[in-house]
Amino acid sequence: MATMARANSGPAYPERFYAAASYAGFDGSPNSNTKDIASRFSNDVALILYALYQQATVGPCNVPKPSSWSPVEHSKWKSWQQLGNMVSTEAMRLFVKILEEEEPGWYSRASNSVSEPVIDVQMNHNSNVEPIIENTNSFVETKIISAENGGLMETEDKDVVSEGLGSIVVYDKWISPPVIGQHPKARYQHGAAVFQDKMYIYGGNHNGRYLNDLHVLDLRSWTWSKVEAKVVPKSVESPSPVNIAPCAGHSLIPWENKLLSIAGHTKVPSETIQVKAFDLQTGTWSVLSTYGKAPVSRAGQSVTLVGTTLVIFGGQDAKRTLLNDLHILNLETMTWNEIGAVGAPPSPRADHAAAIHAERYLLVFGGGSHATCFNDLHVFDLQAMEWSRPTQQGEIPTPRAGHASVTVGENWFIVGGGDNKSGALETVVLNMSTLAWSVVASVEGRVPLASEGLSLVVGSFNGEDMLISFGGYNGHYNNEVNVLKPSHKSTLQSKMMEAPVPDSLSAIHNVTNPTRDLESEFEVGHEGKIREIVMDNIDTGHQKFEGEETTERIIATLKVEKEELESSLNKEKLQSLQLKQELAEAKVQNSDLHKVDVAEQRQKLQTMETLQKELELLQRQKAASEQAALNAKQRQGSGGVWGWLAGSPPQNADNI
Repeated sequence: MATMARANSGPAYPERFYAAASYAGFDGSPNSNTKDIASRFSNDVALILYALYQQATVGPCNVPKPSSWSPVEHSKWKSWQQLGNMVSTEAMRLFVKILEEEEPGWYSRASNSVSEPVIDVQMNHNSNVEPIIENTNSFVETKIISAENGGLMETEDKDVVSEGLGSIVVYDKWISPPVIGQHPKARYQHGAAVFQDKMYIYGGNHNGRYLNDLHVLDLRSWTWSKVEAKVVPKSVESPSPVNIAPCAGHSLIPWENKLLSIAGHTKVPSETIQVKAFDLQTGTWSVLSTYGKAPVSRAGQSVTLVGTTLVIFGGQDAKRTLLNDLHILNLETMTWNEIGAVGAPPSPRADHAAAIHAERYLLVFGGGSHATCFNDLHVFDLQAMEWSRPTQQGEIPTPRAGHASVTVGENWFIVGGGDNKSGALETVVLNMSTLAWSVVASVEGRVPLASEGLSLVVGSFNGEDMLISFGGYNGHYNNEVNVLKPSHKSTLQSKMMEAPVPDSLSAIHNVTNPTRDLESEFEVGHEGKIREIVMDNIDTGHQKFEGEETTERIIATLKVEKEELESSLNKEKLQSLQLKQELAEAKVQNSDLHKVDVAEQRQKLQTMETLQKELELLQRQKAASEQAALNAKQRQGSGGVWGWLAGSPPQNADNI
């Protein structure tokens, strides 16, 4: 894999810059003419070197726009003009960095003579660009795109050629970094994930054929390479390898030291969702066993990682039936569970986007059915297990499906997609607490960023986040990489949008959101049209003024929020005090009732004891009376017998 080297010795700036300029051919010497410059560097690199040299030696572009229709002159002027008020020292530094990237050993080969004159560089815009042949697939260095109407051609200019993520110095602009290595085949509906400064691309659809190749892009050196993966057998008893079928419309999720491929359409569809795992340490694929009732197989679903679980929503099954069911896969036990939710769920759909906020709220946006596309927003509360449809704020995006999304803090960025008529040109962002939308950047024309089925991931370098897109389909299959660095300034601006917090997200506070609208300009000429995915730099003084104003507004907003919180806290304290008083009164009342009840019970017990004693006395008296009567009867009977024996018959003897 190619790596970029930096010279560790040599003169300091500005001498180092002038040495680099002389070596690159920007000194006007006979040995370094414009043809030599054009032959040594690609068109986009030559353009940016020219612009940086002008910025470093002349200053900001104040010359009028070229009056000629030459695309060469227009592209040169535009490249210089879009640097705005970049300071001279920064332009010098970037010039040297780009040269070191193109030719790492330039300084050891540079001459000792240093000169400073400015030279006007003639760029080579020959549209017959030689392609790079890779696995019988052609990829050109400078992309030539046919205009939809007419015979005009447009060549893609790179905004800033950079050495890794950290050297991109423009914010809120999509740029095309100089990617090298074995490019993946153009595709859409693939899976993408970032793991340790590397972006992995797996599967997808190319010309209706499903793919199962795995590629990796090193985000520090911008180098592509293909991963030669192995397949592990099902078990020791069954040594035959498992079938890792080509797929599209799946989801790729990084988990521990693995990449999990969830669902997706295959040529021979399975009955239920398959979970495949690529082990990044061993470089092997395997199919994971799951438990519970697995969902029906599908593609175009959303898969969101929440802690140690995956939340799967919607999609389209192999019979083209649209779905709106909700399932959870526990990654620790690999057990499926279907969620029985309350509330009105989103209508059945596929190719939507989903994100998690505060580890509790699942947000679902857009998607499409067989007849239409949506721009509705739904929220699922994973604690209450309830769907809701809150009110959206700000610049609500147009209906779309096939878009890609990624979260950065509390901001949810959405790129691409389309409505079956045209691609979505705006990159939008949603503040997930205020549910306020805003536009971050815009593009024009049939460009990869306005494609369906593209991927979007977030990478980080030197503490700064980068949005990285790849592939997509907009009438053409794409394999381009584009990068956007969100600005901190635009993140602060969204705080000032006074939008009410929806009831469904009322527990979430203190958010930020990128909101700056960007413009993309297109220059049209007889010989060609230069497509640009950038906007003019914002004036530094204006930024400072806006920053101070924004800071004051933030402080004022925070004070208002603090007062509201203190007021709410006082109300809560008062209510708590009232509840305590009511509880104390209830305890007293309960105690009194208890005393009365005890007294009554004691009285009843004493009465029962008295009655028991009286009953026992009566029983004894009755027993005594019965015994006395028995004794008397016995005495009477006994006297009669003895009298009869003595010759005195009883009184009734005469009657016998």
